[in-house]
Order: sequence, then structure tokens, then C-alpha cells
Amino acid sequence: MTTFVDRVELHVAAGNGGHGCASVHREKFKPLGGPDGGNGGRGGDVILIVDQSVTTLLDYHHSPHRKATNGKPGEGGNRSGKDGQDLVLPVPDGTVVLDGEGNVLADLVGHGTSYIAAQGGRGGLGNAALASARRKAPGFALLGVPGDLQDIVLELKTVADVALVGYPSAGKSSLISVLSAAKPKIADYPFTTLVPNLGVVTAGETVYTIADVPGLIPGASQGKGLGLEFLRHVERCSVLVHVLDTATLESERDPVSDLDMIEEELKQYGGLGNRPRMVVLNKIDVPDGKDLAEMVRPDLEARGYRVFEVSAVAHTGLRELSFAIAEFVAESRAAKPKEEATRIVIRPKAVDDSGFTVVQEEDGLFRVRGEKPERWVRQTDFNNDEAVGYLADRLNRLGVEASLMKVGARSGDGVAIGPEDNAVVFDWEPTVMAGAEMLGRRGEDHRLDEPRPATQRRRDKQAERDEATQEFEEFKPF
Repeated sequence: MTTFVDRVELHVAAGNGGHGCASVHREKFKPLGGPDGGNGGRGGDVILIVDQSVTTLLDYHHSPHRKATNGKPGEGGNRSGKDGQDLVLPVPDGTVVLDGEGNVLADLVGHGTSYIAAQGGRGGLGNAALASARRKAPGFALLGVPGDLQDIVLELKTVADVALVGYPSAGKSSLISVLSAAKPKIADYPFTTLVPNLGVVTAGETVYTIADVPGLIPGASQGKGLGLEFLRHVERCSVLVHVLDTATLESERDPVSDLDMIEEELKQYGGLGNRPRMVVLNKIDVPDGKDLAEMVRPDLEARGYRVFEVSAVAHTGLRELSFAIAEFVAESRAAKPKEEATRIVIRPKAVDDSGFTVVQEEDGLFRVRGEKPERWVRQTDFNNDEAVGYLADRLNRLGVEASLMKVGARSGDGVAIGPEDNAVVFDWEPTVMAGAEMLGRRGEDHRLDEPRPATQRRRDKQAERDEATQEFEEFKPF
């Protein structure tokens, strides 16, 4: 049964925003008290956050579909809908977030580090929020915006200071078990270790973590054996320790050729050429192993490696090895640049940035792309003429109509707003004033106006009759 998973494909869906409410306040002796529709609630986000208690992506392997809750719709009486609850997904330290094409979206290192994988949709405005001096009683509300849908890949890269690399059965698991309190599986057959094991080692004042990476074989960088499944766990390590078997029973192998093979695989994988290395000649408790270690040591030291002869079984040479690794780790930590204080970078938009683009496609269709017009289209109820008129007003004020004229659009041309797979397409009719403005002061309800006194109404009617009589006297024939 699978107990360790370090790579999964996750399908996340944020919550949809709740719809706004179109409502008119009513009470005794005041049947039309004005709009009082509340706003819809915001949809919940899907958030990835590093949790030190989580060590595997196994939960997401079994349940790859995750969704946050939707926002609630607004209600009358100026009651806004409840926001959707964020969905927080704990991930191990060292998790890398990738998109479907392999581009890195986030590198989550350090407890509490978070990333919003899918953002919840905005809630729609109710008609109370849409009311203005010119539009006193809107008969519509805005729809909630759908939440983001994302397909992402999570890859776990072990966060450790030291990586033990070598052939299967070279004694890496035995070595980490005696250097730290880790208890990996140990047996006398290849590929005993199927998951990376982590241990914490204290050497003097230096405390470091050490990882036992499952055994590598020729072709590992191309996926042979455990291959790429665990080579990624070497990437974050500051020091590489080659564990070489001096007591192997395979006649075609020796410590020097094993080292060359592992180095070639690391080179093919890439990105590890600048890591400091040391060599551990293991199993010197075996008589032939001790002789072979003494034979190859001068050759390895001539290549520039620091070489240590140890026996994980007999606990020989472990103290010297532990302090030598600590020295390498301390040097590596000191060489890293200090983290600078977080700086806030403000990148204002250019003064000529309209926030949208208009292009003519090969089939003659004019496509409008931009965050605002696409969101406005998603928020519009096209079954409500007043809402459509309000959308037309917004697009006109944004400058979409002027841009269409500029690129050569004519009456009756097709215009699409949004991406190809989810666009609103309509036949464009240029107007001097769009939508609600063209049709008059849409949204006004004279029933909401304060009633005029009877004397004032009589005076207004008499003034209209006097004006009509004067016009007739001026233009009557002689």
C-alpha cells in the first residue's frame, strides 16, 4: 500500500461569488421606500500552507479534487450574503507548485508559507449599492463572479542540509540510523529504501538535517529504477555525501567506478555541480572492505575529495565523519547571502494603459480582452434589459466603443468579450451614447419622488399652457 507520495496533480476550485439582490423596501404607508438589495458574499479561496506535521502528499493522491465553498446571495433589507469559507490545504515543507506546463508558480519553504492556488469570485452588488442620484431605483443586481478553476502539480523536494547518495545497499540507511535517531528500514537486498528518510544530527554547536536518498543506478537521471522519483530530493541539499560500498559482491563494481557513475547521473540531472562533496568508504568492518578502502583512498583524495573510512555496523569513524559534515554545513550556511528585509515594490500602471485590448481576428471577429470588461460581462444578467443597458454604459465609459471604431469596426460586425472558450458574442451597433443613457434615464422611478403640493402642480400646468399660447401667437399666419 502506498504510504509516501511526493508528486500529485491537484484540481482546485475556488468558491463562486454570491449574486446581488434586487429588492425594494416596503412598509406600511411607504410602499416604495427605495432599493434595499444586499450584496452577495465573496467565494472562498483555496490556500496551500506549509505545515511541519505533514510529510507526504498522500492525502491529495487519494482525493485530488478540492473545492472551497460559495458565497451566499444578498437579501432584501440591505443584508449582505455570507462570504464563502477558505479551503486551507496543508502541504509539506519544500513543496513546489507547478502549472500544467511545468512552470513554477510557488516554492513553499518554511513553516507557515502560503500560496493562493485559486481565488474566490467576487460577490455581485445589490441594487442598493448600484443606486445613485441618476439611477434611484435600479431594477437589477450584479451576478457573482465564478471562482478560479486550476489544475496544478505539487512536487515535494526534501529540505535537508546533507544528502547521502550511492548505489542500492551501499549502507546509506545504516549510516543515517547511527548518525541520528532516524529508524529507516534496513535489509540485505537492493532498493530496501523506497522513501527518503530524514534525520537530525548534532555535532558540537552545529545541528543539521541529513537525508537518505533511495539508491541510484545507471540511467537514474532518465527515470530508470527509482530515477527521477527521488533525484529531486537532492536539489535542496547543501552538501552531497557519496556512500561507497567497499564490500560489494559484484565483481564488475568497485568504489571508484561507483563514484563515477553517480557523478555522471548527477551531472545529467543538472544543477548540482557547485555542491561540496565528500566520500564515505563504508563497510570497513569486512576484511576485504578495509583493504579495498586503503587501496582506493589515495586515488579519491587526488581528485580533491575528503575521504572517510567508516563502518555503520561497528560504529567506526562516525564521530570524525559527523564533525566533518558539520564543518561543511557551517561553511555552506555562511556562504549563503543574508536574507534582506522585505521591500514593497509599487509598479503603477502606465498613464496610457486602458486596461483592455481590442484586436480583429482572422475571421473578422473583433475580440475585447481585459480584466474589467470580462468580469463585467460575467456579472451581467442578460435576461434583464436594464442590466444589459448598465453593462453598455460601463463599456462605453471605459472606452471600448471608441476603441472598436478606431480599429475599424462597423455596424453589424461581430464583437466578442472574453476568452475563446467562454466569450459573449454580439452584433455591434455604434451609438453616440450607449445602453441606459441612450434609452433615457433608466432606473428612475417617479413614484419614489417626493409628491408636489396641489398648488404647485396647478402653477406648473398653467405655465405650460401659457408657454404653448405664446408659441402659437409667434408663429400664427397674418
